[in-house]
Amino acid sequence: MKKIFLISCSVFLLWSCQNSAQTKPVTTTQEKRNTMNTDVKTETIYQFKVTDLYGKPFDFASLKGKKILVVNTASECGLTPQYKDLEAIYEKYKDKNFVIVGFPANNFGSQEPGSNEQIAQFCQLNYGVTFPMMSKISVKGKDQHEIYQFLTEKSRNGLQDSEVEWNFQKYLINERGELVKVLSPRVLPTDPEIVNWINGK
Repeated sequence: MKKIFLISCSVFLLWSCQNSAQTKPVTTTQEKRNTMNTDVKTETIYQFKVTDLYGKPFDFASLKGKKILVVNTASECGLTPQYKDLEAIYEKYKDKNFVIVGFPANNFGSQEPGSNEQIAQFCQLNYGVTFPMMSKISVKGKDQHEIYQFLTEKSRNGLQDSEVEWNFQKYLINERGELVKVLSPRVLPTDPEIVNWINGK
């Protein structure tokens, strides 16, 4: 009788341990997921205020409801002719809740050495740029501007970590101010990937 009782207890204990081992990790994983979901707070571009090429304040909150293409530019780069295509798509889609915001930067090959005034003159005379251009900033390194910290750090943008490879890298922001795509400097502004995104395709 004792043997039967001991065997029964052993079977029960073994069953309890197995059941506990099977269910506990699932609960723990789910708890971790729930915790992670509540802890992640994605920022938006609307929190940033900068200064444009002419020294006037520019508030990204004024662009709510628009798709935004953010691009770092340079006046003496092999990719500088992209200004022409940037202006072309801006002219075509600016009345369809789309805007381009350019940030001149001298981070690559010292290809943007000029002052804000010189950059403004260059853009106007050579490419007739009318989309918003901001004052010159740093897009990488120790003095990286805060807006590019947001664009390049997943912990802030909620999408991905990235590094600005060269002049004319492109960041696509949706109508809610959220980063949705990072595109190489070699992707032309008129590329179907960008045009289709503007058109909601």
